This record gives sequence, C-alpha cells and structure tokens, in this order.
Amino acid sequence: MRPHYSTPRPPGRMTDLEWTTLSPYILWHRAGRPVANLRMRIDALFWVAATGKPWKDLPEEFGRPDTASRHFRRLTQRHLWQRLLHALADPKAPPGLKSLEHWICRACQRAYRLGGMSLITTARRLGFHTALRGPSWMLPDADLSELILRVTDHWLKRLPMGVPRGIFALCGRLLATAGGRRRVPRYLWPK
Repeated sequence: MRPHYSTPRPPGRMTDLEWTTLSPYILWHRAGRPVANLRMRIDALFWVAATGKPWKDLPEEFGRPDTASRHFRRLTQRHLWQRLLHALADPKAPPGLKSLEHWICRACQRAYRLGGMSLITTARRLGFHTALRGPSWMLPDADLSELILRVTDHWLKRLPMGVPRGIFALCGRLLATAGGRRRVPRYLWPK
C-alpha cells in the first residue's frame, strides 16, 4: 500500500455495517463479566480519538470516561490497533472497515505511548501516516536503525587498518536520526 493520509471524518457513531465488520476484531473470549454495551464503548473510543479531547470530556451518552479509557488501554495492550492496520492494508478489506480508516488511525495516534515501537513501525511500514504522531522523519525508525547496524558491522569487519577517524561520531549522528525527535510539536500531528 502506498503511504497516505486518511480522509478526515467527523466524530459520530458507527453504522450497522461498520459495527458488523469491526466486531470480529474486537470480540475475544476471556474470563470475567462480558462488556454490557461493547458497541457504545467502541463509539466512545472513536469519539475521543476523532476529537482529540481528554477522556473527561466524553459525553454522558457514551458512559463513564474512566471505563472507556480503561477499555482503550486493554485493547491497545492486546495489539488491536496493529491488527486493524494490517486488516486495512489488505486490498480485500471490507468497505465497512475502510470507512473507519480515519478513526482507527486517530486511535493509533492516541495509543502511541502504550503501543510503543511496534505500533509506530506497523503504521510506518503499512503507509498509514495519519496513524503517526507527526511527520515520519521525526519519529523513531526501527528499520533505519537496523540498516545502520548492518552497514557499520559490514564496514568495520572489512577495514584492514582499523577504524577511520570520525566514523563513530558519524554512526552516533545516524543513530540519533533513527531514534527520532524527543518531542514532536502538536501542530505537526496529522488531523
């Protein structure tokens, strides 16, 4: 899939088709009490992700904010957003899932810290720029880091007389680039 930004979609509720398409990815069998109204809770997650507002501003119609945020964390820890990005990247993805692309990408932005490098790498490799929290070149790049490691190992083994002057400084600067910026200004985040 070509790298792209998803088409913005205003916050709202999912249609029946979208919910039918999305529910197999979300439902899992686990011990404990089943979620009372799972669709409402997922609508709440997408509302917070699409608006960018804090959890405390969640409208009452979606339930309690702490319950919704806890559910969001649990879904993130179960790698739901990575699975949904892979499903969206499939050319045979159902139209109901494709229509949710913007909200899923915004939820990935929201899950940035919890998802860690695996979420960033998945979004970057699959070309979902809206799922990243800033321009791609400002974020950590695991692929570039591995490439730098392979190149430096290759050349250090081939040098007969030792390491040329300044090579370690160069490698350090390259690795700093691969590590991304410490902070990305919020105005650079995709909307």
